[in-house]
Amino acid sequence: MAMSEAELFAEGVSLPPAARRLLAIRLLESVQGESTPDQELDSWLRSEVASAYDALLADPDRAISNADVRAEFEATRATTR
Repeated sequence: MAMSEAELFAEGVSLPPAARRLLAIRLLESVQGESTPDQELDSWLRSEVASAYDALLADPDRAISNADVRAEFEATRATTR
């Protein structure tokens, strides 16, 4: 039976410091090559945010006022409570 993340963590923190360091390094190395949050943010900024900004510059009438954005946010928040 596989251990849950919480069980694995509890076992891991009970190891001596040197063993924890080695385990942490090996775990980090096992995910090397996967995207990091910084890479994901950079990709999102370059694709979606940049294109939205360019579209807004091309047609400023598309802009939504701060008051409208806040009202929509508050309405959404009220329905999720």
